[in-house]
Amino acid sequence: MATRERPLSPHLQVYRWQIQMATSILHRATGILLSVGALIIAGGLLALMMGPESWNCFTGHAGAWYGMLFLFAWTWAFAYHLCNGIRHVVQDFAIGFSIAAFVRSSWMSVIASLVITALVWAYVLLVGGAA
Repeated sequence: MATRERPLSPHLQVYRWQIQMATSILHRATGILLSVGALIIAGGLLALMMGPESWNCFTGHAGAWYGMLFLFAWTWAFAYHLCNGIRHVVQDFAIGFSIAAFVRSSWMSVIASLVITALVWAYVLLVGGAA
């Protein structure tokens, strides 16, 4: 059989990174992080159901540095996934398909998610809920 040269698929090095690429990847990654967080919430509910000792163990891990880091990341993932999902719903109505509007809405979803996360954590830290 004769070997035939086939075209190679372009790799990420060929493309210049754009906000649209980043938001697409982030939307998928935050969806995965939200799934992991949902499993942790289910584990927390099980710990609550099993009694004070299990619940104290769970809250001890949630209050540790790694638990706080995960809670912060999960909060941002929730805010980003929400903002980007709203952006997609708006685009489902054929609004914002120009390149400029697409770039603007992509940046808006990133910035809005950071603002929402900052507001949520400012409230949590001011009230003392994460102590």
